[in-house]
Amino acid sequence: MSIRVYGIKNCNTMKKVFNFLEENGVSFEFVDYKKQKPTIELLKSFLQKVSLSTLVNKQGTTYRKMDENQKAALEEEETALPILVEHPSMIKRPIIDASGMDLLVGLDLQKFQKLFS
Repeated sequence: MSIRVYGIKNCNTMKKVFNFLEENGVSFEFVDYKKQKPTIELLKSFLQKVSLSTLVNKQGTTYRKMDENQKAALEEEETALPILVEHPSMIKRPIIDASGMDLLVGLDLQKFQKLFS
């Protein structure tokens, strides 16, 4: 099974994910948004599997600092995707794309346990 994990390396949530995957012997490829910004095409491929509201991290500092007009722009795919490309910290972490499985978005160690143990 090919597993690709998307996120930001120094994020505490991502550290939990890395620890879990390594402790369970799961090999994966990591894509760090800070080193390789997501493309609109990549985000569109995610949106074929999950909703925009699932993809956008509304708990983070970047989102909370936005004004209401900017937040409203994150409700529509056409205006949200360029914002997410420019501010990848606004994408929920982790995103786990494993061949033959649904896209996993967000930290859910119980779900990870079922799938990877």
